[in-house]
Amino acid sequence: MKSLHTLALLAAALSLSACGGDKTHDARLAKAGPNPSLAALMKVADARIGDRKAASCKACHTFDAGAPDMAGPNLHGVYGQPMGRNRPGFGYSAALRDAGGKWDDATLDAWLKNPKAVVPGTAMMFGGIADPLNRADVIAYLRSQGR
Repeated sequence: MKSLHTLALLAAALSLSACGGDKTHDARLAKAGPNPSLAALMKVADARIGDRKAASCKACHTFDAGAPDMAGPNLHGVYGQPMGRNRPGFGYSAALRDAGGKWDDATLDAWLKNPKAVVPGTAMMFGGIADPLNRADVIAYLRSQGR
């Protein structure tokens, strides 16, 4: 079962790398400026595009209020919440529960880039999103959900 989970995550990561048909990516990236900061990327990020880019995350997570947890917790309303505590009934790894911090722009950006670098020992089996604007779009989507 674990190998199926790993294959599903690998397929999801590969599909995310295709940018989800984002025809505005390069123009938005140029608008953010050369070597853009996370703040500059967030100014051009698009929550609707982030929703599409988060489609690969839906292999393990739900995003709708009231939806059940899956292999990963429901991520609705996670933005601004303490790490490893958003869904009290979910079995977070001890590493994530004990990590401290909250899901803000900087933490989510680092997490979406490489979860294991942010929280060594996390159970999250996801290789990360290399493109910084793709990460910013997903963060904008998570921000848009509120509590």
